Amino acid sequence: MIQGKLIIFSAPSGAGKTTIVKHLLEKFPSLSFSISATTRELRGDEKHENDYYFISKESFLHKVAHQEFVEFEEVYNGTFYGTLRSEIERIWNEGKHVIFDIDVEGGLRLKRKYEDDALAIFVQPPSLEVLKERLSGRGTDSESKLQERFIKAEKELQYADKFDVILKNFDLDIACAEAEKLVTDFLNK
Repeated sequence: MIQGKLIIFSAPSGAGKTTIVKHLLEKFPSLSFSISATTRELRGDEKHENDYYFISKESFLHKVAHQEFVEFEEVYNGTFYGTLRSEIERIWNEGKHVIFDIDVEGGLRLKRKYEDDALAIFVQPPSLEVLKERLSGRGTDSESKLQERFIKAEKELQYADKFDVILKNFDLDIACAEAEKLVTDFLNK
């Protein structure tokens, strides 16, 4: 297995990291998306093994006990997310680099584990108010779930300076262009 590089995009929910990652996947054929595992229910038109590996809490904890995750966390009360070691190996076996759309703490764990082989990018929204508008506008969460996300977002914004780069997403086109340059520079070094 040839080890590729890891490109980590982290941000609070609603900051635009998923949109930026999807843009980069279209621009860079050498990148492949790391599908996270989660214990949460599917939302909207999500698909198993495409958006996430949707697994039971019991199965997730079994994988934790057998050290099948390179990182994991209980992101929300009773809801776990994690990166399977086999997912990174799958992508490297394809001769590609791994790109992540991952929560802030998970992103920092990956950076600590892979150090210079990983580029950790924090996507910063224009403001907490804009973030709240984006999340509310999705219409996918209950009011209590939205409040939980807002509290988590406030905490996550405090981690921005622990990342290699802070990518300001005040304008999506500009953020995507800047992300392309960051990825190009990292892959070419």
